[in-house]
Amino acid sequence: MNEIWLVRHGETEWTISKQHTGKTDIELTPAGEERARALAPVLAKHRFALVMTSPLKRARRTAELAGFPDAQLDTALVEVDYGDYEGLTSAEIKEKRPKWSLWRDGSPGGESMDEVGRRADGVIERIATVKGDVLLFGHGHFSRILAARLLGLAPSEGRLLILGPGSISVIGSEHDERAIRIWNAELADGLD
Repeated sequence: MNEIWLVRHGETEWTISKQHTGKTDIELTPAGEERARALAPVLAKHRFALVMTSPLKRARRTAELAGFPDAQLDTALVEVDYGDYEGLTSAEIKEKRPKWSLWRDGSPGGESMDEVGRRADGVIERIATVKGDVLLFGHGHFSRILAARLLGLAPSEGRLLILGPGSISVIGSEHDERAIRIWNAELADGLD
């Protein structure tokens, strides 16, 4: 089985402020760009049969700075659509809906977890035919849902898989079963 490498885009201003950033197309911060550049030597050590990125600036720029300026754009890799909650923090949302959970409740006017899961399943179908490892540049919540689906879990189980900005995660296999090989790794973690 091929390995699926997931890279979350580098830091943005909304990462720092903890605002839900779905379709809002914002740039990386200087620290986010630095982090993306630091990924290049690590990723250059590995050969990928396919490299894809979300078309949103923060993911595209991360791919470019990490050494993959020609990554294929795939709209299925965009972040969860937060609808009416776009740009809000969880704390702001909970002022009006104290028991709200993105993973259980979704966002009004946005995508449900099942809808995002179906989008992730489409990505999995596409990469299933690739002979070799795959590198995907994307976003926090979508990548968590994609990983859950790769592991045969419900989309909402992505809540258990935290991803920091500029992190690398690898879904590999053991005994012909998908399994987490590396998760939410920082460069200091000594990736191989």
